[in-house]
Amino acid sequence: MTQIIERLAEVSANYDALFVDLWGCVHNGVTAFPDAVAALQNYRGNGGIVVLLTNAPRHREAVAQQLLQIGVPTDAWDTIATSGDSARAAMFRGVVGDKVYFMGEGHDRSFFEPLKLIEDPVDITEVPLDQATGIVCCGPFDPLADPAVNRADFLYAKQKGLKLLCANPDIVVDRGESREWCAGALAALYTEMGGESLYFGKPHPPIYDLARRRLGQIAKVADDRILCIGDGIHTDVRGAIGEDLDCLFITGGLAAQDTGTDRQPAPDALNAFLQKEKMSPTYSIGFLR
Repeated sequence: MTQIIERLAEVSANYDALFVDLWGCVHNGVTAFPDAVAALQNYRGNGGIVVLLTNAPRHREAVAQQLLQIGVPTDAWDTIATSGDSARAAMFRGVVGDKVYFMGEGHDRSFFEPLKLIEDPVDITEVPLDQATGIVCCGPFDPLADPAVNRADFLYAKQKGLKLLCANPDIVVDRGESREWCAGALAALYTEMGGESLYFGKPHPPIYDLARRRLGQIAKVADDRILCIGDGIHTDVRGAIGEDLDCLFITGGLAAQDTGTDRQPAPDALNAFLQKEKMSPTYSIGFLR
């Protein structure tokens, strides 16, 4: 059974590093959460290392710029590992060929910027769907539109045998008060229709490998000294459990209604939700603080 805590500081001394989700934990896509920022600053002030582990479908420099814009200061974190970087590495190795059909918004096009980590990268060209060797999906063209609007294109892509590279496995995200669809919803639809989707963000292993490499550039930290923090039961919590890492579940994010979270989760509602999802995070808290 999960342990409900009031503050990160109650357990943080047991860990040398944190793998911290961003959206729903540190910010809401519009503004930073002051208590969460302060908690991370305090943790770093006591010698801990903060790795921001995000399913953002962009490279870490773009995420760092976004964080500054919405009020997350640089002294709240040490390094960043993104689903975008993990997926970009796969793309430049050629997993979806060299002619790709891009799905996403304009700000997602940084996905195609060169990645220095890859030797002899594939020369990627963006083309219309009927000329593509594969699909790169950073998200829907319209995050408010039902993913089903893509069924006709996905049927055509499936018949051509195209693989879909999913740069963000999240299904939905809350931007302020608005819930938006993410790339994971499109990839799930494509898979449901019989297509093949390739995943690189949480809860899948590649992004955790990247996070450990980024952490290893700062210090050598054993897995039992790493705590994962996130609000996604199917991404953050499932991913941490799959990697055999301890996890702090932020119940006031995507699962706020299911867990009866006001300031803190309602214990009975939280336990019922976790039993239904068959998940057991090490700790739970309403909001990161």
